[in-house]
Amino acid sequence: MRRNHPRFQGENFKRNLDLVAVSNKSPRKKGCKASQLALAWVLAQGEDVVPIPGTTRRAHLEGKRAALELTSHPETLRASYEVAPKGASAGERYAEPGMKVVNL
Repeated sequence: MRRNHPRFQGENFKRNLDLVAVSNKSPRKKGCKASQLALAWVLAQGEDVVPIPGTTRRAHLEGKRAALELTSHPETLRASYEVAPKGASAGERYAEPGMKVVNL
């Protein structure tokens, strides 16, 4: 799938990897993992948005549960918006055929 995904091609891929590297620094400063901050961000998007994270181990489940606590700290979420604001990723979200069916 990634072979045809615009965000994983050429200069887009390099720019997005740079964004990931910068984004991974912010959670460490807050004492959490990037995956926890990402899950907290999704949880903060509204009551009509429901993340469905998969997990295979109890330790992973506990880590995901910790993301609930991050949603009560707006400054933590604000930091993630500053590091990776909406539209910061390079390339279209989907390849051309996929973009044609988005939000039909």
